[in-house]
Amino acid sequence: MLSRWRGKPVILFYEDRHSTTLNSSFKEALFARGKAQGLLDVAWVVAVANLESYDFFPARGIALSHVRDEEKKWGIPILVDLKGTLGASPWNLPTKTSSVLLLDGNGQVVFHYSGRMADKDMDAFFQALGGLLGRDMAPGARP
Repeated sequence: MLSRWRGKPVILFYEDRHSTTLNSSFKEALFARGKAQGLLDVAWVVAVANLESYDFFPARGIALSHVRDEEKKWGIPILVDLKGTLGASPWNLPTKTSSVLLLDGNGQVVFHYSGRMADKDMDAFFQALGGLLGRDMAPGARP
């Protein structure tokens, strides 16, 4: 599924419709730091929408249309999980919250968090991302 994004780190968000704003502050910090440090193109950002509760007619079509609108709005790919696949092995992600994963350029998970990220969790993410990029991702770090 994610093999097309190999070669750069991948920041993956897996969320159901009720969880898309759970980590808004993290998403804002990610974009702000990436922009401030000129790093918006050094990693892929990919979202996966868990739509298993909408896998029936006519809800599926309406949900897919909404996802495509959001994809255009944010400018990132949003994949769709209609069967809750990422909730099963080997991923085993919770299906009713926001999960953030950081994968290295080979697709190996180097950071995983599910739920609302606290500041210390965000710091751990940025430390892991900085390690992959070979640079300091702390707030205010220079490019």
